[in-house]
Amino acid sequence: MNGSEFSWSEFLHMGGYATFVWSSYGLALVMVVFNIVSPMIERKRVIARVKRAIKREANSRQTS
Repeated sequence: MNGSEFSWSEFLHMGGYATFVWSSYGLALVMVVFNIVSPMIERKRVIARVKRAIKREANSRQTS
C-alpha cells in the first residue's frame, strides 16, 4: 500500500494482527467507560445513604 491508495479492508485487517489490535482497543474503551460510570453510580449510592441517615437522625430527634 503506497501513500495514494487506501483500503479500509487492509486498515481493519491490521496486517494480520486485527484480533489483537481491536480487542485491545475494545478493552481500553470498556475500562475508560467503567472508570467514568463507576464513580457516578457510587456517588448516587453515597448521597442516598447520607439522605437516609439525615432522615433517621431527624426522626430520632422528633421522637426524643
